[in-house]
Amino acid sequence: MDALLHRLARHLWPLAVANLVANIGIVVTGAAVRLTGSGLGCPTWPRCTDASYVAHGELGINGAIEFGNRLLTFGLSAVAILCFLAALGARHRRATRLAFVVGLGIPMQALIGGVTVLTDLNPWIVAGHFLLSMAIIMVCVALLDELRSPQRELAPPPVRVLAWATLAAGWVVLYLGTVVTGAGPHAGDAESPRNGLDPAIVSQVHATSVYVLVALTVALLVVAVRGGHRWLATVTSLVLLIEVLQGVLGWVQYWLDLPVGLVALHMLGAALLAAGLARIALAVLPHSAGLEARADGRRQADPATRAP
Repeated sequence: MDALLHRLARHLWPLAVANLVANIGIVVTGAAVRLTGSGLGCPTWPRCTDASYVAHGELGINGAIEFGNRLLTFGLSAVAILCFLAALGARHRRATRLAFVVGLGIPMQALIGGVTVLTDLNPWIVAGHFLLSMAIIMVCVALLDELRSPQRELAPPPVRVLAWATLAAGWVVLYLGTVVTGAGPHAGDAESPRNGLDPAIVSQVHATSVYVLVALTVALLVVAVRGGHRWLATVTSLVLLIEVLQGVLGWVQYWLDLPVGLVALHMLGAALLAAGLARIALAVLPHSAGLEARADGRRQADPATRAP
């Protein structure tokens, strides 16, 4: 077992990257399930039907799409378990904890996904399903930051407050995006309920929250540049680019009556935004580059630099 963990430890970094990519990817495949009207392709849970755990021909393409997305959860779980074991083998305590949280989030997602099916895709539960994915993505980013990131000191209080305000505004944007989705036409199934809110009004509220987020991000970028915080400035610039592209995409899909291709891209953008927001919040916290040596298991860090 020790030999296996040691071999896995050498692959901790690529496994951590795979963790992030897989969790972003399943957001997009989940969107595909909803956008193709396959949300109830398997009409029950944990079985696909009352008589079978797997999809069959009578369920058609929608059943195949929904069941396929369920199968992806096993692949996601495998990556998470391997990443956790690699962190364990590298004796990287904080990385092990973060990898464990990611792994724990996956069965939680499966359970919430089951509840969404059993409640005929209730939009408020679907929103929780999506937001948990955003949280898992953020933890994946924290794991990558723990393994490899530039040496940095704790940012001054005003910078930290502005960064965390940006993170908070980003969560508001993500949440309101789920409210807009719950009011829109892509329910995942023709018979699924909507939240009953006016799509035009909630879309405008969502757009206003985006303006606030962009303003905070610009302010953070200015402060980071003036304060000489190069890493924070770089991260914030990338996040600002994602926000602008997301905003443009959001308006275009709204005026084109929500074509499924653009909606899927918008979901991908939301996942990337979540990752970027986590990077901003982490960039104002201290990081010891000495921890990076354990990211591939080549050697242990000195006890003085070992994470508590």
